This record gives sequence, structure tokens and C-alpha cells, in this order.
Amino acid sequence: MSRVYNFSAGPAVLPEEVLIEAANEMLDYKGTGMSVMEMSHRSAAYQAIIDEAEADLRELMHIPENYKVLFLQGGASQQFAAVPMNLMKNKVADYIITGVWAKKAWQEAKLYGKANAIASSEDKTYTYIPDCSDLPISEDADYVYICENNTIYGTKFKALPNTKGKDLVADVSSCFLSEPVDVSKYAVIYGGVQKNIGPAGVVIAIVREDLIGDCLPGTPTMLKWKTQADNGSMYNTPPAYGIYICGKVFKWLKKMGGLEAIAAHNERKAKLLYDFLDQSELFHGTVRKEDRSLMNVPFVTGNKELDAKFVKEADAAGLKNLKGHRSVGGMRASIYNAMPYEGVEALVAFMKKFEEENK
Repeated sequence: MSRVYNFSAGPAVLPEEVLIEAANEMLDYKGTGMSVMEMSHRSAAYQAIIDEAEADLRELMHIPENYKVLFLQGGASQQFAAVPMNLMKNKVADYIITGVWAKKAWQEAKLYGKANAIASSEDKTYTYIPDCSDLPISEDADYVYICENNTIYGTKFKALPNTKGKDLVADVSSCFLSEPVDVSKYAVIYGGVQKNIGPAGVVIAIVREDLIGDCLPGTPTMLKWKTQADNGSMYNTPPAYGIYICGKVFKWLKKMGGLEAIAAHNERKAKLLYDFLDQSELFHGTVRKEDRSLMNVPFVTGNKELDAKFVKEADAAGLKNLKGHRSVGGMRASIYNAMPYEGVEALVAFMKKFEEENK
């Protein structure tokens, strides 16, 4: 069977060469006579895998030495609780609500202290990023929180909010490693890997060292970043195979030329699709132009029956998982790092044909 173009929002497309390499090592990883899937996480072979993965990620992102890299479990959603548990010393935090995931994180934080929604784009179904240049930051806020790229709605912070000196925490699940990033501007960067880096089941958290230590009373041992940092992400059995695949993707990104090169690749793909949407008479994008994501592109025809017909016919043509999130409807093309330019070309060609046939 031939491969399809998979536009799923996550779990999502992975680089083909990574999958082939993993398949070739499935029964025997580097002469160990076993798969990484069945290997002890306490073995020298596995320690080398996780150490190399961390070193490659540090190199790709230019992570400063005073930041810890943690490979965790529980999905980004578990960090919605871990963030306030680890950071809410004053029991106050400010949240910018730009979508479902930011809202869920804010609601979770309210269980542990005073969580203020200091800006929101909910009034227009999260189709834009609010102006964050002069926000009412709380004087005693422990941190300011954003979801940097909003998978469902296709918006992206192009400039980080002015936190007025407060620590910035960012959920980057759907834009992780899609472009260069200045890690020093954040206190914490975290994200689930199943969109742009690896298989579901791994969360990577990059945390400034001075924030690791005191937690709220009652914080579970497993949710204390200190537990994970002190044990090299191996306090218990980590999501070992998932981390191994992430490591392969880091190597693939380095081979591609790093984050500068992948950003250029992503911009080229997104431009192709957005340029078509901007001139199309049938399809149109739903996001304010200056806030458009490079990773997730929602679009509609304005007719629900026609949207459903498009998704069905696209699926039959090998363009998979284009149905929009149930809360938004329409269509969404997730064009993560591993989506080839040819995939977006095929999508645009199909859209042109569909538009001709359904005028």
C-alpha cells in the first residue's frame, strides 16, 4: 500500500526515513538482539539513547545550560496541573486565553490558586491573538501562561506577550521545533510530542533550573519537576520507545539543516496554501491574517454539506484527516515539519479541482 498524505492534527505525520529506520531496528537495535520497545530503561544502550536525544534537542534549540530538559508522560494536559503545582508560590497566575487548551489550563490552575484571565479571543471564536503589549499583569503573579500555537483554531503568537518581568510559561505542543526559538525568553516551554516530534505518550518540558524545587503541599511525587530532574527523567520507567523515536526526529531535523531550515520549509508550505485560500472563491481561511499559524490551517466553504463532501472526496483521493475539529467544523490541514511540500501541492491541486466542480 502506498503512503497517504496525512493532515491529522495529532498523532500526526512523521518523517518517512525515521519510520523506515525504526522499522529496520525493530528486531535488533544496534546489535543488542532486541528491540528498544523491550529494552530495560536501566541498560547502557537505553541510557545512550536518552542522553543523545537530550543533547540533540539542546543543540537544535540552543537550550542554555541553566535549563533542565525533562521527558515526561501524561500528555500536555497533565502539565496543566503540574505548572501551577510547581510554580504557584504566591498562588497567583495570569492566563491568556486563545483557545480550548489555554482555557483548560486556566481552569485547572484555578484549583490551586487565583488564576486570572488577563486577555482572551473567545469573543470571536479564537480567530485572532489579542494585543499582549500592555496587559494588566498581576503584581504578585508567579507566571504568565500562553498556548503559543492553537491547533484547533490555527492561530500563533508572532510576538511573545509583554509579561512586565514575570516568568512566561508556554505550551508549544503544536509548534514545537517548527522554527528557531530563544529559550531564555521563557521560564518553561513544554509540549506533547505527538504533533511535530514523535508518537503520543511523551511530553517534553524545558524548565529553568531556579524554578525547580518548592512545590505546593500535596503535589504528587510524579508531578514534581524536581523528582524528574534529579532522576534524569527516569524516576520510573519513561515512555522509552517514544523518546527513542523523538531522538531520531531530532537527528532528522539536524540533517535537514536545523530549525532555521525547517522554518523556511514550513513557511514555503504555508504560503502555498494561504495564497490559494486568499484568491479562492469557494474556500476561505478563518484566521486573521497576521495571526495565522504555519502548522494548522483551518478553512471553510461556508456550506456544511459542501464541507462534508470535500472531506469525503479528499479522503478518497488519499488526502487524509482534513475534517476540522468538532468545536469549529469545516476543514483543517495540519502541515507539520514532516509534511512534504508535495503534500501541500497535492492538497491545493485537489482544492482547485473541487472548486471547479462545485461552483
